[in-house]
Amino acid sequence: MIKRCADLLRVVNVRTIPHYLVYDSSCSHSTCSSTVVKENEVSASSRKRIPDDGLTLQHFIKKSERRPRQKNVIPTPEESDDYLDPEDLKGNGRTVNYVTYGCQMNVNDMEIVRSIMTSYGFNETDNRKTADVVLLMTCSIREGAEQKVWAELKRLKKTSARRSQVVGVLGCMAERVRHDLLSNRNLVNVVAGPDSYRDLPRLLAVARAGSDAINVQLSYDETYADVSPVRVDLDSRTAFVSIMRGCDNMCTYCVVPYTRGRERSRPLESIVDEVSRLRDEGVRQITLLGQNVNSYRDTSIQTVENLPSTASDSPFKTVYKPKIGGRRFETLLDKVSEVAPEVRFRFTSPHPKDFPLELIELIKERKNLCKQLHMPAQSGDDETLDRMGRGYTRDTYLRLVDDIRNILPEVSLTSDFIAGFCGETEEAHQRTVDLIHDVKYSFCYVFPYSMRGKTKAHHRFEDDVPQQVKDRRHLELMNAFRSEADKINRNLIGSEQVVLVEGVSKRSEHELKGRVDGGTITIFPNTGGFQPGDYVLTKIVGGNSQTLRAVPMQKTLLS
Repeated sequence: MIKRCADLLRVVNVRTIPHYLVYDSSCSHSTCSSTVVKENEVSASSRKRIPDDGLTLQHFIKKSERRPRQKNVIPTPEESDDYLDPEDLKGNGRTVNYVTYGCQMNVNDMEIVRSIMTSYGFNETDNRKTADVVLLMTCSIREGAEQKVWAELKRLKKTSARRSQVVGVLGCMAERVRHDLLSNRNLVNVVAGPDSYRDLPRLLAVARAGSDAINVQLSYDETYADVSPVRVDLDSRTAFVSIMRGCDNMCTYCVVPYTRGRERSRPLESIVDEVSRLRDEGVRQITLLGQNVNSYRDTSIQTVENLPSTASDSPFKTVYKPKIGGRRFETLLDKVSEVAPEVRFRFTSPHPKDFPLELIELIKERKNLCKQLHMPAQSGDDETLDRMGRGYTRDTYLRLVDDIRNILPEVSLTSDFIAGFCGETEEAHQRTVDLIHDVKYSFCYVFPYSMRGKTKAHHRFEDDVPQQVKDRRHLELMNAFRSEADKINRNLIGSEQVVLVEGVSKRSEHELKGRVDGGTITIFPNTGGFQPGDYVLTKIVGGNSQTLRAVPMQKTLLS
């Protein structure tokens, strides 16, 4: 058995460490985790020979000198390991079951994982019990999201029909609670953060050899721009396209900057190419994704065509300096809407600070840019917004809403709210309820506050609102937006709306479901043989807080 202690590894750049040296939680050393690899775990023919007396510091130095790498670029499996044979990385028909939790970004991330795994010869299976590998894409935004993953991991342990099944936890939870995951060795074999999906084939090879495998290194530049996502469900003719990753806003309640790293944007041309492919495949709605999607800024080609989005005289404040140069979000929207005129475009999740009026004017001009804007407010109380680090006041937010509605009178606004943030009083909560009634959102995501480790709130504030109070406020916020949404939808009765058909209604095989431009789900009878991807002109005949009902008139064109 070969052992090397972290006392040695600390003096070497971690990127130069041969990757067969992997974390093993069995080490009893008080200051580190030893790296352990049994000699019989990998055959002699599948790795370079290790000297009988082990490796010395010179081996690491030689490896570093021999293979210099660009800073902050995660190597691909083929170029990262001299001690694993390329054959060890191949799937060779092994089956993988993919499980996705959380937001649309996680859906898109799993499509990237599918692409990488497929390229290495792994096959997808729906049978979780018999799969060789199970990969869980996870969310850490709230405690409840993580509890679902822990419950599934325990369920897998009980129900798996294969003792050799490899279980991997990917994404935000892998980044946030990596040590807790690895300490449960009977549940998890592989831990991979959001920027290490390219490394999955190697991590799985290490796990098959009997050792824990982890890569949670965050990157300054990983965007997976060159990976073509493998989408398994295009029947609805809708797709997600990731345009940027990470977040720089540092809201005090949010763990995203710590689990997904700094903001970085894909080159504009790579996004346009992906949109063009989806257009040719018959996709009719594309949602552009990012943790702070409208802060997109492509700096792969330097330009000064746009002013910074956070000028010094802006009423919106940030924790970072104004960002200068690069092609901004409105430039991207202009390009993709031109290249795919019959495709509807939506985007999420934005920040209110990045809604310049030029962007709103562009949305007004283009018929395929949906007149539905997601504007997360989080709170309607100035003191709470300040503790949250949102960078605006209630008045600033409302002035932005007024400016947008002056340009887009029929805009449909949606939002996010947190109930019971640290220090929130009843008066502060009521101001948030009042904001919802004032703005009149068509939909809101509302969640009781969940303290997350590593966040600024965790270090600075006390989670002092009792859970039962959070739950009550949560319900009151939901009731407020539903009452306004009900009014909005009932006011649409009698109007004509173009619906993009997404599929068959869950309640009846004789009815179709789709969305109007404003994003509200609409149900209507399929009396015209319509198919997913069709634009249908309908007349709204009913509605409630969540759904519209319509009768179809005729198939139409978006333009």
